[in-house]
Amino acid sequence: MKNQTLPSEKGYAMTDYSRKTSWYQIPDAAREVDTIYIYATEYIMGSFEEGSPDYATLDNEEMLQGVAGEYMMHASAFADATNVFVPYYRQAGLRYAGEIHKKTGDVNAALSGMPYDDITAALDYYFENCNGGRPFIIAGHSQGSSMVLLLLSKYFKDHPEYCKRMVAAYPIGYSVTKEYLAANPHLKFATGETDTGVIVSWNTEGPKNVEENAVNVVVLPNAISINPLNWKLDETYAPASANLGSLVLNEETGKAEIGDLGADAQLNLARGVVVTNAKFVPLPEGEAEIAASFFGPDGRHDCDYIYYYNNIRDNVAKRIAAYKAGR
Repeated sequence: MKNQTLPSEKGYAMTDYSRKTSWYQIPDAAREVDTIYIYATEYIMGSFEEGSPDYATLDNEEMLQGVAGEYMMHASAFADATNVFVPYYRQAGLRYAGEIHKKTGDVNAALSGMPYDDITAALDYYFENCNGGRPFIIAGHSQGSSMVLLLLSKYFKDHPEYCKRMVAAYPIGYSVTKEYLAANPHLKFATGETDTGVIVSWNTEGPKNVEENAVNVVVLPNAISINPLNWKLDETYAPASANLGSLVLNEETGKAEIGDLGADAQLNLARGVVVTNAKFVPLPEGEAEIAASFFGPDGRHDCDYIYYYNNIRDNVAKRIAAYKAGR
């Protein structure tokens, strides 16, 4: 992981994305559509250690291991239909992101600067050297989704030639708000299963979070979600029978398998979230306590993708087909 940076006048070196070691994955262009996936906060437990830096270094072992797990459980949903590109970036640690959220109400101030510069440098390299004019999807989770929203409002606004080739954006696990859409008229939220050039997003919670109006750092006021089982924007209930399959980690083999977690889905419009009665997937003890403090007592943040994994995979294929049909 050495020599990945370039000189800079910004007070920190710039990451060199011409080096393969600056990427978790640069795939062969075997498919007609790409996905750029921006990973969630993986610098978690280490960020709470005394004297820990606010941002992960590119060789942070906790982050590197987390990215590999996240690819398997999240980003792989895009791998059947697209070439999935995953850049490393110097992300905000969970402790620091939480501090910024308490001060400002969101995490954008923690993402501007080094994390944003890393990702925009990765996108510059990708579009100039890897994309080849192909349509693309941009996706993420949690901090990665907040970054996607920041990119949509700034980078892609400044690069309409790229934006017009966007099949869809999937910033899952961070709130898209009515204010955000009003401030960015070049962007539209999805209204159904196959519209293209749109934002597709939701935050998942269990009933207890809604009943207690629990604090959840990724759920902002005036948030909007789409139901990942019926692709509606109203409170029509989608039973677990509409779920095409969740992704479950087999603890014996260490491999992910399609299974049934009873993941139904219903929007709560007042809170702007997807509510589910799905089986709760437990976290390790230390992580569970931290997760509850950030996402509420019945937060299902880690399950935004895995509950609805096959539905996401199916939806990606449908939106790509609709995009091709409309060209």
